[in-house]
Amino acid sequence: MNEEAIRRRVVVHGQVQGVFFRDSTRREASSAGVSGWVRNRPDGTVEAVFEGPPGAVERMVSFAYQGPRGADVAEVETADEEPEGLGGFDVR
Repeated sequence: MNEEAIRRRVVVHGQVQGVFFRDSTRREASSAGVSGWVRNRPDGTVEAVFEGPPGAVERMVSFAYQGPRGADVAEVETADEEPEGLGGFDVR
């Protein structure tokens, strides 16, 4: 891999739980070659960390703005973070 990895954390607001958001994110991340994790938060949002090549991470951030069919995304918060060298993608 020639590109240096980047890491982004996203928090997705709206109707995003109970619509297979986490599993869809896991499948998209695996397809994009992105490591990280995704979880439901008690406040009804979904939080995810994406780590990998810049283009692949941006693809995942773009996915977060749409979500899977059935999701109604109202807002996405994003934050850059230092990569940790994660491997694989987990649903928490």
